[in-house]
Order: sequence, then structure tokens, then C-alpha cells
Amino acid sequence: MIPGEYRLAQDPVTLNAGREAIELAVLNTGDRPVQVGSHFHFAEVNAALEFDRAQAWGRRLDIPAGTAARFEPGDARTVRLVPLGGRRRVYGLRGQVNGALDPQPGRQQDTEQEGGTA
Repeated sequence: MIPGEYRLAQDPVTLNAGREAIELAVLNTGDRPVQVGSHFHFAEVNAALEFDRAQAWGRRLDIPAGTAARFEPGDARTVRLVPLGGRRRVYGLRGQVNGALDPQPGRQQDTEQEGGTA
């Protein structure tokens, strides 16, 4: 093996098999590029990115690990998002979660008002 060499399989690799993906339209309303990493909680990305953050709650980009998506100023495009896996806990970032992703804020209250439990 040569240092830094890639040995790739002949067959394609399927990413995020079995995960429910959604598509969201995203617009960079800012004056600077925004880059989002593959495992960043998408609902907490830069405020200059305009999209339905409630739908993005608990999800990340459906792209290979270690890569990122870049949104130039004025850039509008559709992205695919998949649910975060594991224990579904998020800490840091913009500080909007700092714990368990489930239930989504607002959803527990809505369910309780309907007489159910979250």
C-alpha cells in the first residue's frame, strides 16, 4: 500500500441505507459563504440560511462523512437530510438543544394539550 492511497471497492457504496430522507429548499440570505459539515445538526446551522428549521430538527445532511456542503451568498438549492443516529443527543453548536433531540420543542406541549403523552 502506498501512503495516502485509496483502495475502492468495485460496487457502489449506499449511504444512509434505510434512513428516511427528506428534501428541503435552502437559501443563503447572507453576504458570506456558509459551509455545513456532514454531521452538523442542520436545524442549528448559520442563521443566514433560510429554510424550514422545524422540519430539519434532528437531521443532518445526507452526504458522505467528513464532507461538507457550501452555500454561496444568494445560493438557493434543495438538500437531502437524514435523521441523526445513535443516542440522538446534541451538545454545543448554537446551544439550541444541549441534550436529547426527542421530543422536539413544541411537539411535547402540543401532544399534552391533546391529552396524550410525548
